[in-house]
Amino acid sequence: MQKTRVYKLAQELNMTSKELIEKLEELDIKVTNHMSSLSMEEAEVIIELLGDKREEKEENMTKTEVEDIKDIENIEEQPKQEIEPEEIDFEEEDAYDSNAIIIGDTIVVGDLAKKLDIAASEVIMKLIKLGIMANINQEIKFETAEKIALDYDISLEREEKEEEAADIIIEEDEAEDLKPRPPIVTVMGHVDHGKTSLLDSIRNTRVTDREAGGITQHIGASEVTVNGKKVVFLDTPGHEAFTEMRSRGAKVTDIAILVVAADDGIMPQTVEAINHSKAAGVPIIIAINKIDKPSANIERVRQELSEKGLLVEEWGGDVIDVPVSAKTGENIDTLLEMVLLVAEMEELKANPDRNAVGTVIESNLDKGRGPVATVIISNGTLKVGDPIVAGSSYGKVRAMINDKGKRIKKAPPSTPVEILGLNEVPNAGDQFVVLASDKAARIIAENRKEKIRDEQMKASSKISLEDLFEKMQHGELKELNIIVKADVQGSVEAVRQSIEKLSNEEVSVRVIHGGVGAITESDIMLASASNAIVIGFNVRPSTGANTLVEREKVDMRTYRIIYEAIEDIEKAMKGMLDPEYVEEELGKAEIRLPFKVPNAGMVAGSYVISGKILRNAKARLVRDGIVVYDGTIDSLRRFKDDVKEVATGYECGIGLTNFNDIKEGDIIEAYIIKEVERK
Repeated sequence: MQKTRVYKLAQELNMTSKELIEKLEELDIKVTNHMSSLSMEEAEVIIELLGDKREEKEENMTKTEVEDIKDIENIEEQPKQEIEPEEIDFEEEDAYDSNAIIIGDTIVVGDLAKKLDIAASEVIMKLIKLGIMANINQEIKFETAEKIALDYDISLEREEKEEEAADIIIEEDEAEDLKPRPPIVTVMGHVDHGKTSLLDSIRNTRVTDREAGGITQHIGASEVTVNGKKVVFLDTPGHEAFTEMRSRGAKVTDIAILVVAADDGIMPQTVEAINHSKAAGVPIIIAINKIDKPSANIERVRQELSEKGLLVEEWGGDVIDVPVSAKTGENIDTLLEMVLLVAEMEELKANPDRNAVGTVIESNLDKGRGPVATVIISNGTLKVGDPIVAGSSYGKVRAMINDKGKRIKKAPPSTPVEILGLNEVPNAGDQFVVLASDKAARIIAENRKEKIRDEQMKASSKISLEDLFEKMQHGELKELNIIVKADVQGSVEAVRQSIEKLSNEEVSVRVIHGGVGAITESDIMLASASNAIVIGFNVRPSTGANTLVEREKVDMRTYRIIYEAIEDIEKAMKGMLDPEYVEEELGKAEIRLPFKVPNAGMVAGSYVISGKILRNAKARLVRDGIVVYDGTIDSLRRFKDDVKEVATGYECGIGLTNFNDIKEGDIIEAYIIKEVERK
C-alpha cells in the first residue's frame, strides 16, 4: 500500500509541517508528528481541501515577496507547476514501521533543528534551560536530543550500526570438521640469552646478523619441518621494552619455549616471559642454553626455575627442560622432539574449510608494496582475493608471501604469511577476519575507526579543557611531547611504551603521534606546532623533512637501539624537573602530661622515645594513627630552660605553633625537609 510522510505532503502544499498537522486535527485525522505516514486516500482528500492554499497565500503576498520567490525559483531552476493529485509521487513505506527520527550517538544542533522542523534558536534555548551551552555547530548527545524532541512530542531512535565485534562473525566449528594442524611455538626469554641463535640452529638462517646491536627488535614468524611435520616458530624480542609484543606472542601460541642462559640464570625478562605464558595458559618447555660455556650451571637454573613455580621433570615436576647449545647444536633434535611430543598431547586442531581467522603479528609500510601485514592463521584457510578486516583497516588480499619469500594462493591454519592489499597499516596484535564481502569489511573498519576517532577526540578535549589549562596556570604540569616514527608498527608501540613509562607527577611525557615509515614534512610541522621532539627508530627523514627541520628549528633524533633513545629523553626530562624535596625524620616524642602555661597556651610534657627533637623543626601530631596536626615546634624546654634540641631518653616541654588540642598518649613526630639532587 502506497503511503507518504506528513512533511513531504506539507512541502507539496507549500505549508509547514506544524500548519498541516493543525489542519489534519481539524479534519479529525490523527498524526503523531511530521514523520507520521498517511495513506494515499487520506492524502488525496487533504489535497482536494487544501490544494489551493499556495494560490491564496501568493495573492495575499506583497509584490516584493512574490518577486523574491520567483527569483529563488529561477536560481534553483525548478519552475513551479500546478499540483494535481495524480502527479504526487507517493513513496512506499520505509523498512521500519516506527515514526521515530533516527539519529546517531551524537547530533549537531543545527541538524537536530532541521529534523525537528523548528528553528535552531529554539533548540539552543532548550539546551540553555538544560544547563548546556552550545552553538548551532556543536554536537550534543543522543540523550540530550531525546529530551528536546519529547517537548515536541517527537520520539528519537538511536541508529543501529553494523556489528563491529569479530566474535559475532566467528562461529564455533563442528567436531567432525576439525583436522590436525601444526603447532605454533613462541620462543621467549631474556635479552641475549640466545633465543634467535637457537632458532638459527633450527631453521639454518642468520637473523641475528641483520638486527641492530644483535638484538631482535621485531616479531618474526617462520615455518620449519621437523621429522616430516610442520612447526611454526615465533621469535619475540627479549628487551623489557617489548613486553607488549611478547604478550601478543604468548596469546597466539600453542607452546612456549623459555630460553634461559645456563651461565646467567633467571633474569627480570625471563620472569615476565613466564608470566605471559602462564596467563596464556600454554605449556612451557625450558631450553637451558649455552651449556657449552665453562661457567654454565644447569642445576642452579633448575633451582631458580623452581622458585618461580616451574619444577622440571628432573626434579620430579611436570615441566620439560632440555639443556642445549645453540652454538654447537647439542640436543637441538631432542628439543624439537619434545615440541612434537607436547603438540601431540595438546591435540591441536582447526577447520581448514571455513573463512580464515587469525592475528596480525607484525605490520609495516613498504614503499613499493604499500601496507604489509605479517599474519598467522589460527583457523580456516586464507585465499588470495578474500575480503578481510584487521582492526580498523580493511581490504582484499592481493597477494600472499610465505616465510621463504614465495608467493602462495592459499594459507591453511597455523601458516605465517605476509599479506598485501590492506588500505592502511594495521596494529600488531589486531585480529583479522575474512568476511562475506568488501562492503561488509569496509563498514566494520570504518565504524571501528570512527569509534577510535571519537574516543581520541573526547580524550583530547578532556585534557585541553579540564586539566591542562588549569594545571599550567598553577604550574603543576609540564609536558614533553614526543613524535615517534619507526620501521614497523611493533617498534612504534615498544618505543611509545618505554617513553611514556618515564612520566611522573611533575613531567608528563606524551607521545602525540606514532607512525610507520620515514620522517616526513607533516611530522616536522606537527612537531613545530606542538613543540615536540621527533624520534626516528630505524628510519631516516625525507629530503623535505631535513629542510623543514632547519627552518622550523625542530629537535629531531634518529636511533638504531632503543636504550639510547630512552637515555636521551631522560636527560631532556632532568632539565625540566623542579628541585626535589624529601622529608627526613628527626625523632619522636610521646606526650605524657599536657599542661597549660599562662600566656603561652597548652604545652606537651613529653618523653623523647627515638631520635631527637629540634626547636623550630617541623612536627606532626599523631593520634591513634591519624595525623591531626602538621606544623612547626614553637618552643622547646628542659625544666625552665629553652634548649635547641632534646635527645632520646630525656623529658621536655614542647609547644606547637597555634595548636592546643593535645592529649596524653599522642605522638609528636619531628622532621625537616631537605633538597636532594634530582635523579
